[in-house]
Amino acid sequence: MEKKELGAKTFLYPMPIVLVGAVVDGKPNFLTVAYCGIVQGRPPMISISAGKAHHTNAGIKENGTFSVNIPSAEMVKITDYCGLHSGAETDKSSLFEVFYGQLQTAPMIRECPLNMECKLVQTLDLGDNNDLFIGEIIQTYAEEKYLSNGSPDIRKMDPIVFSMHDNNYWRVGEYLGRAWSIGRDFTP
Repeated sequence: MEKKELGAKTFLYPMPIVLVGAVVDGKPNFLTVAYCGIVQGRPPMISISAGKAHHTNAGIKENGTFSVNIPSAEMVKITDYCGLHSGAETDKSSLFEVFYGQLQTAPMIRECPLNMECKLVQTLDLGDNNDLFIGEIIQTYAEEKYLSNGSPDIRKMDPIVFSMHDNNYWRVGEYLGRAWSIGRDFTP
């Protein structure tokens, strides 16, 4: 079976969809982001990449904090809306019930199943287009109904995932097996 060359593309599937929160001009603002990922576990760090023109970037840089909120699939329309409308032109501060945690400057969305409150550790300038923000996760918040055995349960959270090159939102699929366990009986 021959492989076809597809070019240098960002075909990492699936991509999580998150709502990044920051205080901009004294108000909470939220931006839909798909370029998001865990950087390391100790201390826990996360990265987000956002176009330099995004209104939210100014708040992250000014306050040195941001939040990463994981919306559920039932929030897909309002999540997409936040990506379609700039906070510079649209006041998104009243779209959600907002709460603050330990840092007091990283607005979080109560309706989202999971929220991560982050302190900015580093900003990388990725050239003309994007800023990469690396944040230390200071605290994580979730309602009991989204947990199993004290940890977030992906089935209960029902997060939105994204396929970039066809611009579609998806739900997470079926359970396959336990990590660091299912391969134990594999023999090469």
